[in-house]
Order: sequence, then structure tokens, then C-alpha cells
Amino acid sequence: MIQAYRFALDLTAGQERAVVGHAGAARKAHNWALERVRAVMGQRAAERTHAIPAEQLTPSILWSLPALRRAWNAAKDEVAPWWRDYSKEAFNTGLDALARALKNWSQSRSGTRAGRPVGFPRFKSRRRSTPSVRFTTGTIRVEPDRMHIVLPRLGRLKLHESARAMARRLDNGTARIMSATVRRDGGRWYVSFTCEVDRAQRRPARPNSVVGLDVGVKHLAVLSTGEIVPNPSVSSLGKAG
Repeated sequence: MIQAYRFALDLTAGQERAVVGHAGAARKAHNWALERVRAVMGQRAAERTHAIPAEQLTPSILWSLPALRRAWNAAKDEVAPWWRDYSKEAFNTGLDALARALKNWSQSRSGTRAGRPVGFPRFKSRRRSTPSVRFTTGTIRVEPDRMHIVLPRLGRLKLHESARAMARRLDNGTARIMSATVRRDGGRWYVSFTCEVDRAQRRPARPNSVVGLDVGVKHLAVLSTGEIVPNPSVSSLGKAG
């Protein structure tokens, strides 16, 4: 099964600048690719108004993550000459978000996606968008002290709380880290680990046993075994509220 672990981070000023830079790199890749997609879509729409045959239209752009990544790699030296300062996972974060958004919009438009209609992706603003970066490859680990983690290019980061619960599973081989996402939420930075976890299936001690339940007014419930569950007292309700 897939399980997430979330921890608050205690970043130094330098580390926070590095994380913000990685989030900015993700935003740059997302916006560049979106602008390219919009430009081609607009060009093809304009060409159709002039009755240009379909086979002569400007070639469309594939929206899959591999296709967007290939296009980015071909243009990054020109559009982001500073790209070497950041992990490739930062740019992949932005491209992956766009690929997912375009897929959701396309499926919503064609009626193959359930739920509310999905709008066309928008450009990410530095002020309004939530900064985040996701790592899926490279060095991702929990340090032996359980109070530090290591992420690609960001290095060793201090946790605000111990990660021993997750670390125990990693150590005994019952969990595997699939990705780590650093994200700012409510003015604080957090790291979320998505892990593949092996859990033993729990089996009831008496699988064939049956118990009846009668919900009443005098008592909260009466079980067929004779056990009575009393109604909560007014004082306990007041404390709970």
C-alpha cells in the first residue's frame, strides 16, 4: 500500500533560499512549456480560419511528460542558462504538473473524466502559487539520528520532529521511499515522503462471529451480547466541545 509521512522542516536561511530556487525552477519549466503549448494551439487555430488543410497545419505538440521533457532539454540552455544550479528534478516537477493538468483538461473536455469540469492550465505566479519541488531520483534518505534527511542538491536538512516511525520501516525493509516533496504551507516548510509500505493483513480472531446492534434513546446502543453502551454525559460533551 502507499503511505505518506509528513514532517516540518527547520531550514537555515541558506537552505530556504535553495528550496525557493528549486521551486522557482519548477515554475519556470512549467510556464515555459505552457507558453509553448498555447502558442502552437493558437497558431493552429488561426490557420484553420484560413481554411488551411489539416495536413499542412503547424505540427501539434505532444503533452506527455517524456515529450515535454525532451522539448525542455532541447531549449534549456537558451531559456534557462542557469539550469545547472538546480536538480533536474526541479524542472521535472513543473513539467509533470503541466502534463497532468493538460491530460485532466483534455479528458474533461472530451467527457471521459468524471467530476466537475477542469479548466485549461494557467501560468504559475511567483506570488500566488504554492512553492514546491518533488524528488523521485537521486539520494533520498533519513539520517541515523532520525532528525535529519538528505535530498538531492539540497543536502542535509533538519527535521522539526523525529522520523523514527518511518525510519524503522525503512530499516527493516517494510517500506521504500518513492518520492519526497518539499512544500511551503502556512508560512512553514514541510517535507512529505510517499512510501510503498508492506503491511501484514489483519484477520479477525473470530471471523464467523456476529453481533447485533440496537440504537436506542435511553442508551446509545445495546449489543446482542448484552453489553450496554451508555449515552455520553452532558459534561463530557461540554468538555469535548
